[in-house]
Amino acid sequence: MTEVPEWWRGGVIYQIYPRSFVDSNGDGIGDLRGITGRLDHVAGLGVDAIWISPFFTSPMKDFGYDIADYRGVDPMFGTLDDFSELVNTAHSLGLKVIIDQVLSHSSDQHPWFEASRQSRDNDKSDWYVWADPKPDGSPPNNWLSIFGGSAWSWESRRRQYYLHNFLDSQPDMDFHNPEVRAAQLDNLRFWLDLGVDGFRLDVVNYYFHSRGLEDNPPRPANEAPLSGLTLDNPYAYQRHVYDIDRPENIALLREIRGLMNRYGDIATMGEITGEDPIGTLAEYTGGGDKLNMAYTFSLLTDDASPEHIRSVIAALEERVGDGWPCWALSNHDVTRCVSRWGGDTPQTDRLARVAVALIGCLRGSVCLYQGDELGLPQADVPYDRIRDPYGLPFWPEYKGRDGCRTPMVWTADATGHGGFSRAEPWLPIDPGHLDMSVDVQRQDTDSTLKFVSGFLAWRRQQPALVHGSLELLDSGDILAWTREANGQILLSAFNLLPEERRFAGGWTNARVVETGLDGRIEGGSIVLPGYGGLIAELS
Repeated sequence: MTEVPEWWRGGVIYQIYPRSFVDSNGDGIGDLRGITGRLDHVAGLGVDAIWISPFFTSPMKDFGYDIADYRGVDPMFGTLDDFSELVNTAHSLGLKVIIDQVLSHSSDQHPWFEASRQSRDNDKSDWYVWADPKPDGSPPNNWLSIFGGSAWSWESRRRQYYLHNFLDSQPDMDFHNPEVRAAQLDNLRFWLDLGVDGFRLDVVNYYFHSRGLEDNPPRPANEAPLSGLTLDNPYAYQRHVYDIDRPENIALLREIRGLMNRYGDIATMGEITGEDPIGTLAEYTGGGDKLNMAYTFSLLTDDASPEHIRSVIAALEERVGDGWPCWALSNHDVTRCVSRWGGDTPQTDRLARVAVALIGCLRGSVCLYQGDELGLPQADVPYDRIRDPYGLPFWPEYKGRDGCRTPMVWTADATGHGGFSRAEPWLPIDPGHLDMSVDVQRQDTDSTLKFVSGFLAWRRQQPALVHGSLELLDSGDILAWTREANGQILLSAFNLLPEERRFAGGWTNARVVETGLDGRIEGGSIVLPGYGGLIAELS
């Protein structure tokens, strides 16, 4: 396919969680060489890019999202030479390479923090967020960690508290300090010089805090918590006004964009949570001078009702302006989509197909998480095998993220651990995944894998789906909209309910062009089986 400017706009990005993709050296943990060896599978899906979750030097207390060396590959994943080989192989297959960057916080084992915590007067003393205790010795304010408890931990050598929005081993950097901003920009430059094509920026709206350290106000009892949270987590009881979403972030995003522009067509994708994630997405991606695209957790929730999904799409269409969303229904942080939206449905394969087609027909770019192409449900990980530090303190109401992070299944061979590793994997493979492996589905002409690869190849050729406008339709229990570009008008309709639904609209001018979703047009009405859909061209 001919190279075009802004390759990311309307593109499809395949997320790889490196610990769980392929183990090439038999230690039970996935690695960079393993990824390189399976890039042909990814390219064969018809995606445009890969996004690799962190592989940097880390004590792995949060499995790589606690970085001890921003420029080093952790030995469990390989070497910088292995990374360079991965980039070269991806490029030879027509794949762009996006890597995670966790700029807001580091590991407490990073040399910067090890120096900062020693005293109040060393050259890194103000690189992290430090604050004096209240007169009674308690933390400076009521800010909470997403992972439970106070967001402040005590350091006796300084007689101060340091801020951590996540684990106490993940201290927050102070971006009010220009030296910190310059250092992190320089770390991005390091990877750009190695040939990466973009960055996924972790918790991109967490970079700044209010210097006044004001208490966050309580969340009214009748107000829903942040997307993806429940009242099992005390973090949900506050409005996060002073600890995230600060206005100073805008200037930093412009600095990052300025650096990207000096390297050509580089993509930045932000992860956004917060009080108004859609508004923040519009602000952070609009104007052509900040992020290229961003995703929120608005569809990464349990609510699969047509009303909720329609409201999210409508809000984005109303507010995003010239900004650009990236849609995801699964990733390394949430329960896999087919389990979250389908529960115990026996029609997992049907729901998996509809989910991929649905986000592929929205206006924006698309993220597919490894295993989405197989329709994998959430794995069942027993309590004694749980590794996620987020899951352990909230068990059993919240079981953490391990169930979506179990290894990819390449073969149905149980003794060979699904083709993932020669050794016992770091997380157990769900036996129910084995019959859904890549090799099994490659042999089945009616498999989810065959549908996804066929759909993505077809989508690439549809200007209306890649960059067209979107108009939502008032369609009751089903979701429907039209996309239009270059004279092409496509109608998309999806049923996320287990029972058949009809949409009477006089669709006599519609010709179904995607037949793998089992929807049909009868007498001018759209008829969708349970977990079915259709895409039709309008004349």
